[in-house]
Amino acid sequence: MTSRPIGPAGRVVRPPRPARRRHVPTTPIPASGAWREDQPVGNRQFVELGPLPLEAGGQLPEVTLAYETWGELSPAGDNAILVLHALTGDSHVVGEAGAGHASAGWWADQIGPGRPLDTNRYFVVAPNVLGGCQGSTGPSSNAPNGTPWGSRFPYVTVRDQVAAELELADFLGIGAWQLVIGASMGGHRVLEWAVTAPDRVAAIAAIATSAQTSADQIAWAHAQLGAIRADPKFRGGDYYDAADGDGPHVGLGIARQIAHTTYRSAHELDERFGRLPQGGENPLGGGGRFAVQSYLDHHADKLARRFDANSYVALTESMLTHDLGRDRGGVESALATIRARTLALAVDTDRLFPPSQSQRIAAGVPNGIYRELRSDHGHDGFLIEHDQVGAILSEFLAG
Repeated sequence: MTSRPIGPAGRVVRPPRPARRRHVPTTPIPASGAWREDQPVGNRQFVELGPLPLEAGGQLPEVTLAYETWGELSPAGDNAILVLHALTGDSHVVGEAGAGHASAGWWADQIGPGRPLDTNRYFVVAPNVLGGCQGSTGPSSNAPNGTPWGSRFPYVTVRDQVAAELELADFLGIGAWQLVIGASMGGHRVLEWAVTAPDRVAAIAAIATSAQTSADQIAWAHAQLGAIRADPKFRGGDYYDAADGDGPHVGLGIARQIAHTTYRSAHELDERFGRLPQGGENPLGGGGRFAVQSYLDHHADKLARRFDANSYVALTESMLTHDLGRDRGGVESALATIRARTLALAVDTDRLFPPSQSQRIAAGVPNGIYRELRSDHGHDGFLIEHDQVGAILSEFLAG
């Protein structure tokens, strides 16, 4: 038995704790990771839409949408595909990271010559969502008085976002989309497109999504919104003049950690990380982290450098009120009005948008097809299982 030194009053003298080993970013995190007009444009294009009435009341007096395109629009304008991104995605679906783009395209395996969304055949369009932070009108863009909207940015819904995208289609000369496709939050807009503008959508692919936000999804989102708003450096949403390192990156990072846990499966986290400590850190009384904690810290830091806390709030709130059946007689009634060929694609291990929600879509749409990805990765399987996704999309488009 190993003895321990005894101090005054017979107390055991514990050895000093090893120093914590934490990842220290090389540069401070900006107050906002939003794209600003004084930064390189990259591959973005822009359209000015003018005023936009909002479902919850009021209007946005001037709306800009940023978007990117690949391929060529046919003379008849009948070969277009609309790609709608998820919560923290953007219009940069294909392309390298570089000037104007903090990260590489998030779905490059699906779009390009000879790929499932074949740009030798199709004209592919991807907008940055209304309320986003990568060039489209959102909380970080300037209000009419020339300063960022911040806390003054109005509440926008999924239907408002689709209304803006309808005007983009008009601007581009696209009477009807051959396919509208999107996952997660993007899938909300896919379904809304099919109900709002049935004559302008030939087919839809709604991936890892739902027709109506569930209580479980609202609960997960509530904690994320609370983390951002509780950060004193959030300043109620008015932080755009704060110095680097003085913005709400802590709250935004915690929100991302909560969300990222729902994006992956328990099986993957256990298999990938187990209970391994991070490097030489000591989680047992030494102030260190487990490897899975380091993984979440990394994703928190990464998002805070390329996204905006206000946009995270605005877009999450639009997801909370997503309900295809609102003022339409309920979800099943709304789904029954969809005339587009419909693919509802789920991930078998998705714990954020479980397969039952995709099955509900497929069952409710007259021309609905249900398919399922096999993946250990959970919700993010739609970003990772490139071969499976590509094969299913190719089969659906061929049909």
